[in-house]
Amino acid sequence: MVAQTIGRDQVATDRRTAILEGAARLIARRGVRGLRVEELAAEAGVSAALIYYHFKDRAGILLRTLEFINDRAERYTAGRGDHTAPTRPRGELERSLLLELQDLPEVRENSIAWGELRASAVFDPVLRNDLAEAGAAWAREVAELLGAAHPAAPATARTASAERLTALLEGLSMRWLSGVLSLENAQKLIMEAIAVEAEQLDGREA
Repeated sequence: MVAQTIGRDQVATDRRTAILEGAARLIARRGVRGLRVEELAAEAGVSAALIYYHFKDRAGILLRTLEFINDRAERYTAGRGDHTAPTRPRGELERSLLLELQDLPEVRENSIAWGELRASAVFDPVLRNDLAEAGAAWAREVAELLGAAHPAAPATARTASAERLTALLEGLSMRWLSGVLSLENAQKLIMEAIAVEAEQLDGREA
């Protein structure tokens, strides 16, 4: 009986994951307004009824998809701990931000979907709190990396630097994905921005 319960739970988890993967693909391909439950069901290979069972309504789908792409981004930027990862705190910061600018299908899909959800939050207050929380969590992670590289700089200065860097990275990502900026130039600009922020934090250290 326990094995059967575990098996059912795994099937349910797999189906939810398939739905969220499908939602991320559709949003990246057609935008938030192009997300229709019937099309999502076809994309994920499940019934519309099952989608409503797991996510209640369209707002629930969007909120869970936001969580999904945020978790996925954390996974592909978590490679800092492998044997190729730089050991310098500054190198950790550079690597973390550059991993958000990779010409890989998963990264492109994630970045487009994130941008779509963020833009939709302008008109959809349901998304705003979750987006704000996700953005704040990302900024805190960057602030921690800045703290490792510049421990004597005030926390408020590190937080401000993290906000600027994450905001710039989002903008550079959108410009790259829309063809306005080359990937190489986007990477160069974020590296230059990190250098500028590092110099400012060095000047704020006691």
